[in-house]
Amino acid sequence: MSLKSERRGIHVDQSELLCKKGCGYYGNPAWQGFCSKCWREEYHKARQKQIQDDWELAERLQREEEEAYASSQSTQGAQSLTFSKFEEKKTNEKTRKVTTVKKFFSASSRTGAKKVSPEKVEKAMDQIEKYIMTRLYKYVFCPETTDDEKKDLVVQKRIRALHWVTPQMLCVPVNEEIPEVSDMVVKAITDIIEMDSKRVPRDKLACITQCSKHIFNAIKITKNEPASADDFLPTLIYIVLKGNPPRLQSNIQYITRFCNPSRLMTGEDGYYFTNLCCAVAFIEKLDAQSLNLSQEDFDRYMSGQTSPKKQESENWSSDVCLGVKQMYKNLDLLSQLNERQERIVSEAKKLEKDLIDWTDGITKEVQDIVEKYPLEIKPKNQPLAAIDSENVENDKLPPPLQPQVYAG
Repeated sequence: MSLKSERRGIHVDQSELLCKKGCGYYGNPAWQGFCSKCWREEYHKARQKQIQDDWELAERLQREEEEAYASSQSTQGAQSLTFSKFEEKKTNEKTRKVTTVKKFFSASSRTGAKKVSPEKVEKAMDQIEKYIMTRLYKYVFCPETTDDEKKDLVVQKRIRALHWVTPQMLCVPVNEEIPEVSDMVVKAITDIIEMDSKRVPRDKLACITQCSKHIFNAIKITKNEPASADDFLPTLIYIVLKGNPPRLQSNIQYITRFCNPSRLMTGEDGYYFTNLCCAVAFIEKLDAQSLNLSQEDFDRYMSGQTSPKKQESENWSSDVCLGVKQMYKNLDLLSQLNERQERIVSEAKKLEKDLIDWTDGITKEVQDIVEKYPLEIKPKNQPLAAIDSENVENDKLPPPLQPQVYAG
């Protein structure tokens, strides 16, 4: 199975999506890169090894207990009859415990466990999963010890930046102009968004399965024939881009960590979940070559300078709905306003930088002038003395006139 199709124009690095065991099927990151079949084989191998290790441990414990019992019998053979009965009772208790452990790991016990039908086991595990995960949901979903929230923001930002991707670019075989097909697309988007509102991993997985079934129905109605796997994956990618499900990575990790492994490794649930993981991986690495575009056009679309839908609207026929025309006209206007806003913000940042540079330049010039021409403050001058205060003798002036009194 391959995601690369020259007819469709979609290119994906298969070495990162195929099973690492080399079987040719899609690998799932939740299963360490294996497909469901290879992961099931690895799981059974690990389980058989664990059973063998437990069996060997039980045998070793039994030997140790027998050796301890033989040693105690040899050292205490000369004790009284009452004490011997006590030791015999104690030894029988130990032997009974060892026999119970051995019986637990015996082949007969393992054979007896198979008497329960797989359907009943599956149903019991589903009920246990529902009870436990409903109680622990707020503690184990997107915990602070992981980077799930950071990955959610990265994927959400990436999908928003790819809002311009059209079904034609992904070669999606779905015609949304057909009312029934449009309804299927809306239901598929609703199901993938509703996944975040569920608490039980099995319920989240059921939302993915229901979404996938709506996608298959939409393809079948459009092509008037059963859908293939090559048609399903591009359509699922388009649904994810159009719906932008909240906390997508957190939900995927939650299902991977806590869902019943047998449900992920077998059946349609595991198949659809694997395809969702592949769709997210494709979106994260989507580039110009994947959409069969030039790098220049891809960069312009990503930056919001233009939109491929604007070019399509110029070739519309006269019978197109006026509401649709007005909608795309408004989108074009918003795109122009966005470009204008980005230009204003860029010029404002440039002006701010110029003001900072001018302030720094003026400050430096003032400092240079102060250093070149330092300010010197001279001492304050002495106050001027009166004209005739201390110059009587030095200037040899006549003494001051004295008032005289005349008789008469």
